Amino acid sequence: MTELKTQLHDDLNAAMKARDELTTATLRMALAAVTTEEVAGKQARQLSDDEVLRVLTREGKKRREAAEAFDAANRPELAQRERDEGAVLERYLPAQLSDAELTDLVAAAVAESGASGPQAMGAVMKLVQPRVAGRADGKRVSTEVRRQLG
Repeated sequence: MTELKTQLHDDLNAAMKARDELTTATLRMALAAVTTEEVAGKQARQLSDDEVLRVLTREGKKRREAAEAFDAANRPELAQRERDEGAVLERYLPAQLSDAELTDLVAAAVAESGASGPQAMGAVMKLVQPRVAGRADGKRVSTEVRRQLG
């Protein structure tokens, strides 16, 4: 079992003992998503820490989108629950890049690729995505690339 998955299991046990309903439910959901990813495909496999991190990032994004949807539907109590679950998941995710850090990474990628104009967006994104790796939402990255090429 990977280090991150072991941490999730240990934290789940601690939350159950402390009768922390929110953390227990959130970690169970996260571990279920990890297990689903492990058995997806033709053959079951163990996920690496990076793959587990990707699953947790995806689950966090689902929580943010659900909170926005509940806000739009005038259901603040459900939106708050989704935000609280997202906060639990954020404990396991790397810190998000600040706007300045993202701007610097994109500027370096633009300079490295020699790109100019919006048609070069794909080349720049190909360089930036591995460097960002879960520390910034793809929409934020593409907006910044478009702005700098634009």
